[in-house]
Amino acid sequence: MDAWDIGPLLERHAAAGSPSMEFFRAPSLSMTIYRLPAGATDEQQPHNEDEVYYVVEGRAQFLVEDESRPVGPGTVLFVAKHVEHRFHAIEEDLTTLVVFAPAKT
Repeated sequence: MDAWDIGPLLERHAAAGSPSMEFFRAPSLSMTIYRLPAGATDEQQPHNEDEVYYVVEGRAQFLVEDESRPVGPGTVLFVAKHVEHRFHAIEEDLTTLVVFAPAKT
């Protein structure tokens, strides 16, 4: 079994100096912490994997193709592979847990 506490993961992420930090990889899935500060531009592009986002903290809007919705702590989002998506109008520093299936390439 593998298990993680969010506090130490966030400390590792802060030291990494990148918006995204992978912390687990298996052939069937990978997991990352993805963080964006308030007011940032989310520059991610569609991925080759399905994704699930869990918003740990922060508030923003999430755009999938032409549909936008507010997100905040506890929001869970699914995005199919190859679909345009991004966070925007980031009101509060945003921290998400992202699961890619299969593992991100």
